[in-house]
Amino acid sequence: MPIYDLTRITLGVITILLLIWASLWVLQPFLPALVWATMVVIATWPMMRAVQARLWGRRGLAVAVMTVAFMLVLVAPLWSAITVILDHADDVAAIAKSYSVAKFPPPPEWLARVPVAGPKVAAFWAELAASSPEQLGEKLLPYARVAATWAATQAGGLGKMVLHFVLTVAIAAILYSGGETAAAAVLRFARRLAGERGEQVATLAGQAVRAVALGVVVTAIVQTTLAGIGLWIAGVPFAGLLTAVVFVFCIAQLGPALVLFPAVGWLYWKGDFAWATALLVWSVIVGFLDNFLRPWLIKRGADLPILLILVGVIGGLLAFGVIGLFVGPVVLAVTYTLLDAWMKEADQQAPATPSGPATGPSS
Repeated sequence: MPIYDLTRITLGVITILLLIWASLWVLQPFLPALVWATMVVIATWPMMRAVQARLWGRRGLAVAVMTVAFMLVLVAPLWSAITVILDHADDVAAIAKSYSVAKFPPPPEWLARVPVAGPKVAAFWAELAASSPEQLGEKLLPYARVAATWAATQAGGLGKMVLHFVLTVAIAAILYSGGETAAAAVLRFARRLAGERGEQVATLAGQAVRAVALGVVVTAIVQTTLAGIGLWIAGVPFAGLLTAVVFVFCIAQLGPALVLFPAVGWLYWKGDFAWATALLVWSVIVGFLDNFLRPWLIKRGADLPILLILVGVIGGLLAFGVIGLFVGPVVLAVTYTLLDAWMKEADQQAPATPSGPATGPSS
């Protein structure tokens, strides 16, 4: 290859890399909102088409309906949670102050007879009951400091979160209005990059996003709704706020037990044994609901191994945060598909072994 061709190619690659880097730098403030909006639009695109069909085929009306629904799902719960926290801040402080001087009750007798964990829980409960209010406060003080630090950090980033949500809604509205054009551009790029296989991978990525949205988000909504009903009927205070926390935990794949079981313990502490037992049974049912509902919904969204999607959801959450719920399964699904196609090509190119009966020399 002539030297001037190598120089031109090298400079061209460097220029392209610099342009890509500069573009990402400019788009960096908008990338989280762009990724979130893209995931939401991909997941809800069939719903938008159904809404458009019912609105006489008017895309503008369908985009308006989906945008308003998106705002109600994202902004309204956030604003409601902030309002509840601000309205009941004095009540929470008063309850915390009253509990700081309260005596922890002894454990019930039946707790020690519970198999496996019963004796350990009963011993820990008895240790708390034997502690004075001052000693109990000293034990809980480190955890209270951590919680206060976390709350202050989250409050500091509240304005940034609201702005992020507004950008997400605006970008989602743009993508809803021109979704076909964006999808065609993605397919063209994938086809130019890897031919027919690239187009298949792009389609599979969309199916993976839709499967995660259908499995993880819908399961979280069902569990949150059932948990909120149980908290409200059992008479647990701040049931609305606790329901919002349950939804966050369910989206983060932590489950509703982190809220429901402490609520059960609080009811036992207050002496409401009937409601506490009923909420305990309800909590077990709600907690185990995702073991069969989520895999079934994910399987309906994409024909991929369930273990692959679940590992992608949990690993993506740990690696990238909440957006990793969608990024993780997409990455694993694309990698799995490419490896599977590569191995199938090797199988097809292998020489076929003769399958007919062996014949000896003719006599």
